This record gives sequence, C-alpha cells and structure tokens, in this order.
Amino acid sequence: MRKKIIFFAGVLFCNTLVFGQIKTNQFEREKILVDKDWLVGTDQAKAGLFKTKEGYLVFSNGLVSRTFTTEHNVATIGLDEMRTNTSFLRSVRPEASVTIDGFQLDVGGLDGQQVHNYLLKEWIPNMKANPTAFKMVDYRLEETKERFSWMKRQSWMPKDMPWPPPGKELIFTYKLDEQAIQAIAGRSQQDVNRQVLVNDDFKKLTADWTLKQSKAHARNSFINEGKVGEIMALSNSAVFAERNWPKDAKVVIVKINKGTDKSNDWGPGVGLVLKDRVVKLNVRSSEGKVGFYDGKKLQSGLAIGDASEVWLRLERKDKTIEATASLDGLDWKKVGTSTLFGNELPALVRVGKMDSKGGETDAVTLGEEGRSRIEGFQLYGDFPSQFAGDLVTKLAYLKNVEVDVHYELYDNQPVFSKWITVHNKSGKNIVVNAFKSEQLAVFEPESSVDQRERWLLPNITVETDYNFGGMSEEYIYSSSVAWKKDSLYTTQVHYDRETLCLLEVAPKIGPQQEVSSGQSFNSFRVWELINDSWDRERKSLGYRRMMRSIAPWATENPILMHVRSSDNESVKKAIDQSAEVGFEMVIMTFWSGFEAEDDSPENIARMKELADYAHSKNIELGGYSLLASRHIDAKNDVVLPEGKRPRFGSSPCVESEWGQAYFKKLYNLYDKTGLGIFEHDGSYPGDLCYATDHPGHKDEHDSQWNQFKRVTDFYKWCRSKGIYLNIPDMYFLNGGNKVGMGYREANWSLPRAQQEIIERQNIFDGTWLKSPSMGWMFVPLVEYQGGGKEATIEPLKDHLPHYEQRMANLFGAGVQACYRGPQLYDTPETKEVVKKWVNFYKKHREVLDSDIIHLRRPDGRDYDAILHVNPTGLEKGLLMVYNPLDEPIKRKIKVDLYYTGLTDAVRVSELDGTEKSMTMNRNYEVEFEVSIPARSQTWYVIK
Repeated sequence: MRKKIIFFAGVLFCNTLVFGQIKTNQFEREKILVDKDWLVGTDQAKAGLFKTKEGYLVFSNGLVSRTFTTEHNVATIGLDEMRTNTSFLRSVRPEASVTIDGFQLDVGGLDGQQVHNYLLKEWIPNMKANPTAFKMVDYRLEETKERFSWMKRQSWMPKDMPWPPPGKELIFTYKLDEQAIQAIAGRSQQDVNRQVLVNDDFKKLTADWTLKQSKAHARNSFINEGKVGEIMALSNSAVFAERNWPKDAKVVIVKINKGTDKSNDWGPGVGLVLKDRVVKLNVRSSEGKVGFYDGKKLQSGLAIGDASEVWLRLERKDKTIEATASLDGLDWKKVGTSTLFGNELPALVRVGKMDSKGGETDAVTLGEEGRSRIEGFQLYGDFPSQFAGDLVTKLAYLKNVEVDVHYELYDNQPVFSKWITVHNKSGKNIVVNAFKSEQLAVFEPESSVDQRERWLLPNITVETDYNFGGMSEEYIYSSSVAWKKDSLYTTQVHYDRETLCLLEVAPKIGPQQEVSSGQSFNSFRVWELINDSWDRERKSLGYRRMMRSIAPWATENPILMHVRSSDNESVKKAIDQSAEVGFEMVIMTFWSGFEAEDDSPENIARMKELADYAHSKNIELGGYSLLASRHIDAKNDVVLPEGKRPRFGSSPCVESEWGQAYFKKLYNLYDKTGLGIFEHDGSYPGDLCYATDHPGHKDEHDSQWNQFKRVTDFYKWCRSKGIYLNIPDMYFLNGGNKVGMGYREANWSLPRAQQEIIERQNIFDGTWLKSPSMGWMFVPLVEYQGGGKEATIEPLKDHLPHYEQRMANLFGAGVQACYRGPQLYDTPETKEVVKKWVNFYKKHREVLDSDIIHLRRPDGRDYDAILHVNPTGLEKGLLMVYNPLDEPIKRKIKVDLYYTGLTDAVRVSELDGTEKSMTMNRNYEVEFEVSIPARSQTWYVIK
C-alpha cells in the first residue's frame, strides 16, 4: 500500500550576512512542508549558499545539502538527503587531490577524526588541516554555466529544455603556502613516495610465496579456514611464508594483527635472510613490545602495550638494516639497527612466526594455540629523481599553482556536480599526472561480517562525462569511478574491512597532461544523485530526470529511416517518402555506400546537393561511419603489450596520424555539406595505446585522455551545430543524442512474430535507465544478418499487420527505431498505416517522450503494459496495453497514477475517443477495464 510521500523544503532563510565577500543567508534546519515531491513537480527547491550559527557553509536547495567547515581548511562535514533526514557522510576526507610533477597533494580536508563510523560536530573544531595540503584562500558563488554550446532542435523535442540546468555553482580556490612547501619537503622521504615493487594484501596466496609450517600440531597453518595470511599455530612453533628479496628493494613493511597469539620469541613478524644469518623484527605479545633480533642478539624492544595492530618496517641502507615500528602506519619509532658487512644483501624476506633467530625450528615447550594475521605486505624500491635535492627551493613554484574545486547544485532536483581546475601561474610548465576530483566516505547500506560476491553500494547514483566503452552507465566504473574499501574505517563490521563505502572519482590512468604557464587544466565532471528511496522505479525515475537535465539534447527524438543505399535515386526516394508520412530524418546506413572519409570535392558536392534537397522537404540527412573495431595498419593501430587486444578486437589509435586525419575529414564533410545527422559506430572504447611515435600522445599514460578528448571535442562541435548524434556508447554527457535501447543484432534475424515480443521486452527493460528518446530500436524492412523471408517485412504490403504492430510497439513507447530498407511504404494502404502511427506519436509527443512507469513486462502469455507520465504537461499520462495472444482479452488492471501528479479525479479517453471521469483510490490507483482484440493494443490518455 502506497503511503503519501511528504516532502520538505528543509530550510528557513533569514538575516542576510556578509561572509567571504559573498552574501549568505542564515541556515536553519526547520522543515517547511512542500506538497509535491521533485519527481512530480516542484519549483520551490532553489539552490543557495547559507551559513549556520556555528559558521559552517551549507550548499542546499531544500532537497539535499552539502555542509563545509572553513575553520582550518575546507572540508565536507555533511551530506544530507533532507526529506528523510538521512545523513550520508560518516567521515571527513580531502575535497580533492592532484598529482603535479610526481608530487601527490591533497586539496582541503581535515585529519584527526576519532572513529570513521560517524562524525560528531563536537569533533570538528579539534580536527587539523593536513600541513601538506592545498589550503582555501577564497570562494565565490555563481550561476551555472553551459559546459558547451547546444543548438536546439525544438521540432524534435517534446518541450523546450533549459541549458544550462538552472542552479548555482560554488567555487573554492586553494593554494599552497610556504608552510605547506616546507611540510612537503619534510615528508618527501616517506615510503609512499618510493617505487612500489610488491603490494600484497593476502587475498590469495601467489606463486611467489613458499610456506614453512611446523608439523608440531595439526592446526599449524598460514592459511586458516581459507583466509590467507591468518596464522593458526601453537605459541612457540614456526609458521611463515617467504619469497625472494628483489635486488632493487629498499624497504619492507608488514602490517600485523597479533590477535590471540601469546608468544614472544616466536611472535609474528618480518625477517630478512642474509648470507649466514637472519635479522628479524617481531611482536612480543606477552611482553607488550616489539623486538629486533640483529642476527646475533636481541636488541632492546619498543613498548606497544595492548595494541593489537602493529606496522613493522625494515629498511636496507648502504651499511645497515634499520628496524622501526608504528601503531598507525604513519608515526614510526626506531627499534634497532644491524650492520651489513661487505656486500651482504638479503636473499629472502619472511613474514609470520619464526623462531628466536628467524628460522623454522620449534621450542621444546610449544605453548598454547593462538591466531594472528598478516594484513598487508609491501616492498618498496628507491625514490624517483624528483625527490632529490633541496626540495624547498625546488618546489617553490608550486605556490603559484591554484586549484579550484567546483560544486554545482541544481534547482528542484537532489543532484550535485563536482570537478576541479588547476591553474598554472608558476612561470614554468607543469604536468598533471593524476587527480581525484571527489572522495566521499559515506555510510554502508548493509552490514556483512563475511565476504560478499556483490556488495550493495551506498544509495548515491553516480555519473560522469568520462565514460566510454558501452551502452550502459555502468561503464563509468571501468573509466572514472570506484567504490572502494576504506583503510581508515577500522571499526567496520566486515571482518577483512572490505566494505565498499568510499567513493573515489578519478581516471583509472593518467591524465598525464602538460599544462603550460598561464594555462589551466579541467578535470571531467561527476554528478551525484542523492536518492531518497531504494524503490527501483523511483531511483530510475530520478536518474532519467537527472540525465534529461544535464544532457537535455537527449530529449531530441526525431523519427528516422535508415536507407540502405546511398546513391542519389535511393536517397531522394527515402527523403520523399519520409516527408510524405511525417518522418523527420534519413540516415544513409551501414553498408549503404556512404563514405564519411571521402573528402573529395565530388563527394562533398554530391552530399551537399542531397542535404539541400532534404532540407527543402524539412528532412535532415546524414550517414554512418565506423571508428573502432576496424584495422588500419601497424603504424596507426592501437599498440598494446603482448597478449592484450583492443576492446573491440581491432582499433585505430585516435591520436595516430590516421586518427587525426579521420576527424579532420569529418569536420570538413559536415561543415561544407550541411548534413545534419552523424551515426558513429564503434566509438572510442577506452583503449590505451603504448606507442611512443604517434603525434597526439606520448605513451600509454596520456593516450586515453587524449583520444577521448579528440572524440568528444568533435561531438561537442556537432552539438553546437545541431548535428544529431547516434552513438552506441554512453556519450550523452559529451553531446550524444541516443544509444541502443536494448540492441542485439541477432534478434532482428528471428521470425517476425518473435521480434514483436522481444522488441517490447527490450523497450520495457531498456527504459529503466533511459527515457524513450535516449535509445533506438531496429526494424529490418529487408534482411539484416540472416533469417531470410521469415525475419523481414518486405514486401511491406504482404506483412502489413506485422509492420503495423511494430510501429504500435515503438511509437506507443515513444521509442524511435532505425527502419532499415529502401522504402517506408509500397502501397497506398501501407502509407496510410505508417501515417496513422506517425500522427499518433506527434499528437501525443510530449507525454510519449516522457518517463515510463513499468507495469507488466511482456512475456507473450498475457497482456503487457507501460504507463507514460508527464506531471507538468496537459496530458499527464498515456497508458499503453498490448495483447500478444491469438484471442481477444478482457482484463481489470489497477494502475498507479502517482507520478502523473494527479491526486483525485482524472479524465480518461480510450483510443482518443470520448473522455470519461475516473476517481483514484487512496493509493493513487485507478482500475481500468480493458478489452483488446487478438494481437492488438489499446491506449488511454489521462488528464
């Protein structure tokens, strides 16, 4: 039973204040009732910047808020969904981080939180800024700005859409001061800056390790109950793992949880095997110490008390091995030193329970059973060259590098956006090696002690405009977003502390971009939809609403034909027929003979003539080109290490000579001809290129960023020219109009009757995360990839009932298909059927292009149904019900009309007939008595 959803404005505004050169309003968390939620329609949730009585800044629109402290440095101390009064944030992290010339630097943030399960306000004043971080020097509030230019094609849109999305942009500016430079120089010799040789978290035992396990007891093992690194052993027996020590290794660090182990000499630790001795650093549990055996004697230990977790570190210097220990992995205390003689070097490194001299013997008295754990193992090499010399002088130029952290909040939706800009004012070129534009430590939505195959992620929907490689929004997780385990969250429930509750937004590689003095670098953007429910339909409605707002060109939904031949006669016939029946676009499809790479004067002149002819009929014309999944030659293809292949099997490097020339030809063709549609297949899928002789990138580290930019710069140019973009990858946020709705080529070679049901299934499933205008389907008027006459519709007049059913499926869902063939009609009767469904779509375009509520999925065994909802339109809803059976049906169907925005009486007309009044029950439901002939459908307009 649906409860009425109550929404709150969430803020009370009064008393204008001046703060940081910006007027802000006092923020009080009084909740002002709003009678409509944001998914039904509200114009009251306006973004603004406010100040609390404690002096915190609150960026809020009454639906969500992000709260910042600015006392020691800027840090997010609150992220709230205000309707349900849900606080998402549990821990403070840096606002961003950026690696410049090899130095990784935090931006904002505070250190010193006591536990990371939650954040109390009284802790915040005592937290301190990271001395090496960029510090905030100014902030400002501005209106949102368009990311790039958009030439609207309003005749293809259900309604006008604002661009940019209305809201506010909050910008914090950060710089490094002299104190930060001093701190960076002082910390430059930390291990985190060394070359990482091995990083083993013992999730599995790799082949590099050899186990040494005492036979004194059956339970003695290095792998207890399947957990690698968990040592079950008698106190005074040896159980350890060993591996070769690389010649270039300098440091080994081992994190140990002593658990219930009670031993001293045999306590868990780390050892280095030299020519005729072993040096060993280990936990002496009963004594509450860490001890160091230097190969001859035990040196005086370091007291650790009852601490359960200890970090142990051995460093090989020129003449010594130095042993240190830490209780937090940051603050190291010296334990002992052992002299190296001659050319003495370690041969092996051991972790675990060794005997008193670092060997594998047992004591006479074995002691009681205990359990300890090796939780981490790192081997480091030397420091890169940038850490040499007088770093205070060397890094002085960084004081003239500024970092802006941008936050956008949109009106009337619970959506934040974020990105960073690096301004180089240093007088020299710098390299932005890497960045993280967002780090959010949020609460986990499930409590699991045991390992999970698939974690339930926090209830924030994330999207970025650095997304490639597929038709799904999920590909951001391979390109730019990660939900990670949180190493600081030591008090979480999960035994191995692997709960995925730390959001990081960063490119997986690179960008490795050189920024000249006086120039700036912009990161990609992330959008965060703060969900107020776990309900699937509501969450997907929120995502669809967000995508229409931040990529409004995705609402352009022209009716299109794929003409299979690009000769003049075929194209003009397609244009003529399209104009006759009300289609709006003709695409010279794959295998049609259209060649986008032909930049000869003759081809450009022919294409311009055809485009001009199409425009004279109010039709847009364009064509198809393939980028990836094709082979050029060894010089211009993506170069990968042996054994690796491009994502689509073969692919050119977009930044090779061929790739740069290819895009130059596309600009030239579309600029000179007036073509208005570009179908770009196999767009850039994210392949790295390891070539070092391609003109557009240096190596693999900058290849992904540069290739992506080359592609998306062209797409943005197309958007500014009004050129429609069909791209089978998630390029919406860079100007793409449409991707596949649920596209599988083999399905269009199935018998016609099977295609009807599968088509509706694909639409039903595809519109969970797409508005109807965002995805295309396919209608094989002629044979596509096999299937013969049973799969195709030509001759159209001979299969007119099926042809009509396909249009009823598609236009009834507001989904446009690629009608691929030589013609749209072959008889007057066929023409009238096509016009009937085109006219139906255009009459109800606004509601048909709106969101779909999923009622009953097609299965061929009973009716299936979808409900279009448009709470801001005249037609609030349109219900489509299909009967796939060979007999007529009568059904009583309860339909939930909540998302139409209607609350009481509704006016309903079937098949555009006479309106009648119907009344909702308390659950916003109306019961429809439906009668549908065999293999047909009906629809109801709801006002």
